[in-house]
Amino acid sequence: MKPDFRDYIQNHVVLGDGALGSYLFERGVERGRNLDLLNVQAPDVVFSAHEEYIRAGSQLIETNTFGAGRFKLREAGIEGQVFAINRAGAEIAAKAAGHQVYVAGSVGPSGITFPFEEEEITLDDIRESFREQVRGLAEGGADLLIIETFSNLDEILLAIEVAKSEAPALPVVSQMVFPARARTVRGDDALTCAQQMRDAGADLVGTNCGRGIDAMVLAIEKMSPLAGEGVALSAFPNAGMPEMVGHRMIYPAQPGYMATRAREMIRKGVHLIGGCCGTTPAHVQEFRSALRIKPVRVRGAEVAVPGGVEEQVGGESRTGGFLTGLVPGRLPIIVELDPPTHLDVQPVLRGAKKLAQAGVDAISLGENPLAILRTGNLGVASIIRNRFGVQTIIHQTGRDINALGLQSRMMEAHLLGIEAVLAVSGDSAAGTDQPGVSGVFDLRSNGLIRMLDGLNRGLNMAGRSVKEQTNFSIGAAFSFRPANPGLQISRLEKKSALGARYAMTQPLFSRDEVEQMMERVAHLDMLIFPGIFPLISSRNAEFLHNEVPGISVPDDLRKKLAEYEEVADQRKVALEYTARLIEDISAFADGLYLISPLNKWDIVLDFVIQARNAGWKGSGRADKLCAA
Repeated sequence: MKPDFRDYIQNHVVLGDGALGSYLFERGVERGRNLDLLNVQAPDVVFSAHEEYIRAGSQLIETNTFGAGRFKLREAGIEGQVFAINRAGAEIAAKAAGHQVYVAGSVGPSGITFPFEEEEITLDDIRESFREQVRGLAEGGADLLIIETFSNLDEILLAIEVAKSEAPALPVVSQMVFPARARTVRGDDALTCAQQMRDAGADLVGTNCGRGIDAMVLAIEKMSPLAGEGVALSAFPNAGMPEMVGHRMIYPAQPGYMATRAREMIRKGVHLIGGCCGTTPAHVQEFRSALRIKPVRVRGAEVAVPGGVEEQVGGESRTGGFLTGLVPGRLPIIVELDPPTHLDVQPVLRGAKKLAQAGVDAISLGENPLAILRTGNLGVASIIRNRFGVQTIIHQTGRDINALGLQSRMMEAHLLGIEAVLAVSGDSAAGTDQPGVSGVFDLRSNGLIRMLDGLNRGLNMAGRSVKEQTNFSIGAAFSFRPANPGLQISRLEKKSALGARYAMTQPLFSRDEVEQMMERVAHLDMLIFPGIFPLISSRNAEFLHNEVPGISVPDDLRKKLAEYEEVADQRKVALEYTARLIEDISAFADGLYLISPLNKWDIVLDFVIQARNAGWKGSGRADKLCAA
């Protein structure tokens, strides 16, 4: 696990990478091509460039997302792909970086002219553009954000505001361009800009790009009083002033000269040094050699704790108590109940008791689904676990609690005996039934899985020991879409790599879809629980099909239900259909995830009894993957 960036940068010089855009062109990418789109169209090309910089000695690499904002992508007609392109850029860099190299999510200017005078575009539009980028970079696995090449102070302060709001757990490096006399093109001096960036929440402040190295050294000198106050500075100079030779842009500064000037800036307080336009892996290699920058030391098996005591931490992650406790040779069954929207939990407890007696393996409890206020699922889960002895799975979102609170809550869950968590980003807070509610989203699904896997190893997010290893079976949501499954499967593969051991899907209504899904994910070392939602009326079927994203109810079933006027008749047909579906998939499904419609647990109870009386065994993968 990498050292905490904020702590590490205070006492070390970190070597960044060099130019990515100009280097990609140098490596043969067609000039004029949108470089950000390479993240989804040619990820191997981007990955290879990252690898070159890491081999040269970069301890921090930047994502290929500098221009991946809404307004710049609009020029290429792909503004709808902002989130996907940024997430892909972070995922590519994270894959190249491994456990020793930091990944900095690159955010460039919006492309809108400041001072802001637009009539058709609002400041909120620009905030949303930055917000889309930051969300994608955070979910893709960036360790920090680098907001760079801004020439207007108002715009970079806006970007910092969004970064601190959307991803407060990520450190922020904030860099402006000072082309001459340590001033921006508007005349703002470097020290004033640095102070305001720091006050806005930036962890490092500095400069990149500009008109050559001399101008950058002067800007750093002006900022240096902040270094005396404990603020680390950053500098990413161009390789000199460019000139056009033939049809090529040539940057004249040689690596040795740049390394010498970099040493000057380090003496003035620069702790993050890299290169901008025209720099290559050769420059990075020279920086590493000339500056004698030591590699980032990954935490070993032991860490020092107060009082001089040392503890063994960072053990192997765990499959978790829920999965290792599954009964061999039996089809695993999860049933979902939602905590009530009030404090009368007795109906839910009665249902949980009956389901436990019928032989379910776990009761799954949502966390304020659709952002509607409900009794907390941790308390309800603990009561069910202690009274009835059945495993409980708590859904954990990143919407309602910040990263500090999430870790505390998961430590509490461990103390209460909870051994399974489903990590999900969470529905938007926009549809909440409570006033003044906004989403937090310090962590989304991938970040939650990474955090839970760390706790299973005995470590918190800062890499410090929590003195015990939690025993969570870590779950992930999986939306299988038969028409285009590739994207969702690749996301599930990432979640599996981060530590997820099982997945629960959206409701599926077709035997063929379930079978296709099981075949497509058979390579993953995780159990897949297809979601089974017993329909209760024609209206219910039409609502799910037409208004809930990711759910498709077959046409023939909807037509069949519509043939009956009475709801009771519709329900009878629908439940018969569900019973046949469960029987049809019972031989090849890893398990069942039965969702109680409107919390009517008595409906799914019949299906649990059906499965247990039949003695279905399922795919048998649970016996192989979940041995204690």
